[in-house]
Amino acid sequence: MGPRRALVLLSTVLLLVLTPSAASAHRPPPTPEVRLLTSDLSGAWGSAVGPDGALYVTEPVVGEVSRIDPRTGEVTVVASGLPTTPLGGGAYDVAFVRGTAYVLVGFATEDVQGAPGTVNGIYRVDGPSSFTVIADLSAFVVANPPTTDFFVATGVQFAFEPYKGGFLVTDGHHNRVYRVGLDGSVAVQIAFGNIVPTGMAVHGRTVFMAQAGPVPHLPADGKVVAFGPWSTTATTVASGAPLMVDVKLGRGHQLYALAQGVWPLGGPEGSPAAPDTGQLLAVGRHGSLEVVADGLDQPVSFQVIRGKAYVVTLGGEVWTVDLERKHGHR
Repeated sequence: MGPRRALVLLSTVLLLVLTPSAASAHRPPPTPEVRLLTSDLSGAWGSAVGPDGALYVTEPVVGEVSRIDPRTGEVTVVASGLPTTPLGGGAYDVAFVRGTAYVLVGFATEDVQGAPGTVNGIYRVDGPSSFTVIADLSAFVVANPPTTDFFVATGVQFAFEPYKGGFLVTDGHHNRVYRVGLDGSVAVQIAFGNIVPTGMAVHGRTVFMAQAGPVPHLPADGKVVAFGPWSTTATTVASGAPLMVDVKLGRGHQLYALAQGVWPLGGPEGSPAAPDTGQLLAVGRHGSLEVVADGLDQPVSFQVIRGKAYVVTLGGEVWTVDLERKHGHR
């Protein structure tokens, strides 16, 4: 794979291989509604609420998963030794099924495929430094290529969510969602055009999904969509935010979305959103998006715990946003 194609891929899948040092050090000013909980992570990406009510965050660069106390911000490494490579990639997301932690591991280039410990797949956490690959996504994806254009045969799996005893997994390069069982079975749940699917939330039979849209990640292409178990297409729920990366449900089934921010037009391919342009948004009726917090610095995922959003940034910070106040900040 040539250098330019590698850069295009990185941009398409929202910079999965950026190191923490590449992220901006800019921070939004603390307010009663938006506060810094911790900055002690070595870069960060996916997140989940654990069975104990704490926040769990993946750190792909160092191959770790950390537990963060949602009240104090105390960080504890709970899993280490997950695969990493100098070319980028690693632990992109974490989820829990029946109290057991699972980690989605992926690599944004097939140059590392076949190296020891570099399987694109779902890893069960068996202990603080022991893991079992329960699903090899690379094998399935290579054997079942998409109908859309691609140049990395293994795809780039972005995020996953518990679903009917297994998982749903988004592929930001092959533009598909896979359904994966704990027995290792893999199937295509739904396929799309070039929309770049990212984070998800599940409510009953409905799956809400964020889509970033292709480069240059225009606001019109940043959407929240929904689909069901037998859907062949998705329905647009809301649109109008640049580089949409995640979606979650809060109290009263209120839907929230996370936009990484404005992609710098004319900038180098593979760059993240401009610093301090990220937004946390509330999805209103008729597809409207209300800004709950803005000025966020390259956010990548979030969770809702007891009326607060916990926003994880590329640079390894976690910010809390009081959703009850519903005020923006600058």
